[in-house]
Amino acid sequence: MLRAFLPLIVCVALASCSAKDHADNVSDGGTTVENATLTKLSLSSDAFQNGQPIPAYHTCDGADRSPPLSWGEPPPGTKSFALIIDDPDAPTGTFRHWGAFDIPASTRRIGPGQEVGKQAVNDFGKTGYGGPCPPKGDHPHRYRFKLFALDVETLNLGSRPNVIDVETEATKHALAQGELVATYERR
Repeated sequence: MLRAFLPLIVCVALASCSAKDHADNVSDGGTTVENATLTKLSLSSDAFQNGQPIPAYHTCDGADRSPPLSWGEPPPGTKSFALIIDDPDAPTGTFRHWGAFDIPASTRRIGPGQEVGKQAVNDFGKTGYGGPCPPKGDHPHRYRFKLFALDVETLNLGSRPNVIDVETEATKHALAQGELVATYERR
């Protein structure tokens, strides 16, 4: 009798392993992330140091222009880059400020206020960069600048993708990732 149920027991065991693997591959933001360790990519800005406040010039309290960014040499096979900026401390959940994709593989720097590649719709409802603008009097928010080195020249996105779409597709094609964090507080 046990022999008759053996194939069913094996299927259930395999399915439970698959469910665990899937759970290990999902991040807190709902974006699927592979469990494999990505190569680290250096990412920096001349406007602020990692973990330090972003100057008001680059926020809604200033000119609302993107800060300069630069990065190191990506791994072999890199065919493009994607850039995401989000605020995981927003009162309503992660707020996405910028998504740029199909950035040429030869690019190593983005100047202040410069748009490169194609631009996604941010959570302000516009394309391009939307600077930090947390509620006045709220605690300092963190702004994560995430750069992905990709194994494709073009992300397969619709005509008006949002930042979540960009991050979801970029994660599937990432060879390396760099992250730079800034903070900002409005008084």
